[in-house]
Amino acid sequence: MVRRQDYNIDIFKLSNKRHQYNFEFDDSFFTLFEGSLVSKGDGKVDLILLKADSFIELKFEITGKIELICDRSLEPFWFDFAINNKLLLKFGDDWEEISDEILLMPRNEQTINVSQYIYEFIGIAVPMKKLHPKFNDEDETDDFVYYSEDSDEENSEPVDPRWKKLKDIK
Repeated sequence: MVRRQDYNIDIFKLSNKRHQYNFEFDDSFFTLFEGSLVSKGDGKVDLILLKADSFIELKFEITGKIELICDRSLEPFWFDFAINNKLLLKFGDDWEEISDEILLMPRNEQTINVSQYIYEFIGIAVPMKKLHPKFNDEDETDDFVYYSEDSDEENSEPVDPRWKKLKDIK
């Protein structure tokens, strides 16, 4: 059984240099997060931590596969992904998100837990349109978007002259 503590990094004892960590995840990892988009998957995380006096830089390289449900056929399928993301933790007074890639963290923080970051990066990798690989060869056309060109022959009704002037502008 995977626990959140398995993804803790003790930063208090680290010297100011580059450190490397390796983590793995499986189905039990996704049970740590309530209402998870993903429930099945496995992979590995290679994490490079660069510690300096005023910041910590985390470079995530995540590879694996997750099970998704096809939006078209509702069939489950495996989606392979490879993610490279960076996160910068600057030392400050409290936890605060400055941007998507920069966070402030308290100076007296002794450990950081990277499980939430790994989960969020995997969540970002999930495509908006989840299509089973068997649909990859099909031509991408949206069947529900229709448009028609105006033709004078189709509009046999007399047009108010005011509207006709507006049509001429177009």
